[in-house]
Amino acid sequence: MLDKLAVIKKKVLNLDQLQNALVTWRLMSQKIVFTNGCFDILHPGHVISLAGAASFGNRLIVGVNSDASTKRLKGANRPVQNEEGRALLLASMHFIDAVIIFDEDTPEKLIRAVSPDVLVKGGDYRVEDIAGADWVISHGGKVELINYLNNSSSTNIIQKIKESL
Repeated sequence: MLDKLAVIKKKVLNLDQLQNALVTWRLMSQKIVFTNGCFDILHPGHVISLAGAASFGNRLIVGVNSDASTKRLKGANRPVQNEEGRALLLASMHFIDAVIIFDEDTPEKLIRAVSPDVLVKGGDYRVEDIAGADWVISHGGKVELINYLNNSSSTNIIQKIKESL
């Protein structure tokens, strides 16, 4: 019997492993969905958007900004949790099929490598501003926006913690 933690860890893939999984899933005619983010402090907004993203297809791949990328995007005091921890938390969700850490500031390169059928981002984005949207659309895919849960962000949680100290 496989250890449950080992099953979760197997969902955190490098690009070669992800490419192999994609071949298998595509042979099975699975619809591939991709989304991404820093996911620094997992909160209800993340869960809602990730579950919503999963509903657009059969396989959900989540790109996670590396520690260095998160620091460049969010500031010197971020991330709060390291990339391995963030990836592990995401991989523990039953509706996420693969998690991959990327080091660039945008997931454009990763999206091109994955070529998902559906690219999903929060409703606080505009399609024309989403990295990789043009690639996905030009390859016959779709871009979907999920409603953004107000007042639900890692930044807000961190601010509340600071205020309580």
